[in-house]
Amino acid sequence: MMKLRKETAALLEDIERRIDPETEDALDESWLRFLSGTWEEDIFRPVRGRHTPPGTPLPGININDALADYETMITSEMTGVSHCLANGGSNLAVRANYGSAILATVFGAEIFEMPRHTNTLPTARSFNSTDKMRELLEKGAPDLNAGFGARVFRCGEILREIVEAYPKLGRYVYVYHPDLQGPLDICELLWGQDMFYAMYDEPELVHAAMNLITETYIRFMDKWFALFPCGAEMNAHWSHIRHKGRIALRCDSAMNLSPELYEEFAVPYDRILLERYGGGIMHFCGRGDHYIAHLCAQPMLTGVNMSQPHLNNMEVIYRNTVDRGIPLLGFPPDRAQADARRGFRHRMQVSP
Repeated sequence: MMKLRKETAALLEDIERRIDPETEDALDESWLRFLSGTWEEDIFRPVRGRHTPPGTPLPGININDALADYETMITSEMTGVSHCLANGGSNLAVRANYGSAILATVFGAEIFEMPRHTNTLPTARSFNSTDKMRELLEKGAPDLNAGFGARVFRCGEILREIVEAYPKLGRYVYVYHPDLQGPLDICELLWGQDMFYAMYDEPELVHAAMNLITETYIRFMDKWFALFPCGAEMNAHWSHIRHKGRIALRCDSAMNLSPELYEEFAVPYDRILLERYGGGIMHFCGRGDHYIAHLCAQPMLTGVNMSQPHLNNMEVIYRNTVDRGIPLLGFPPDRAQADARRGFRHRMQVSP
């Protein structure tokens, strides 16, 4: 294992000491009951039965510093684990945390790091050029080590060394996959707003781009899962969600599409990924009630995570998710409680 700074080693040793297998096994069991549909209560809020305060100082780390140094990135993620052991029922979970534009930068989009004072994950500058997208397609499959790719995999290699060196940490801390978004989001990150015009003017070009993005997504994710193999029974994502299946997709761009365009340009490519990885969940921001029926018709979809319920007709959302046995995950507790009288068929999980 790479030589770690004494502060990092002390943090890892403290986490290893504080992890209580009985407590974590009980939390795992409650999640498995919820995901299997046998949780007794209509709303599931995960609870860690035992909390332990940190035994080492927890640093405040700016994300820009974490982007620049692997050990700082890992310290940042493990600091979150330490906080979870002290409070609530959140997951013990870490990732190579390089933002939402990882795959876009692999394709050559320029990395854009946010000003330091915002302490916000980076993104990428879109090409904003259909000609540039044609060039991208002519080049074909990109080097997975381009852009943020090399940093993601090197961070993953170090994380693997760490979880192999600390038995309880390796057993109970999830190393979940990096944020690759979903094919449609990546396409918009690369193409920019002209993607939406091209759906009408040059649909075959959009499909060609989506095919290449999906193929590259698979190559990238397969390489990640070679580092961190996992089954499809239960996986963690973020600190507040667990789900069946191996992947968590995002489709924030879909809020701008009609149901028909969503079905044509998003569904086929999401389906390829959900089927390849034993199912998974979909996250979306903003409004999704206009296409939720198409989303939830995907046979390998195992859950939905949404933000901003106030922007949606939630009865439409509920009819297409919880009423069909598809759980809503990481849902805002206040809104769930406000709507509790209508019933959620034991398929509602709220944030700890």
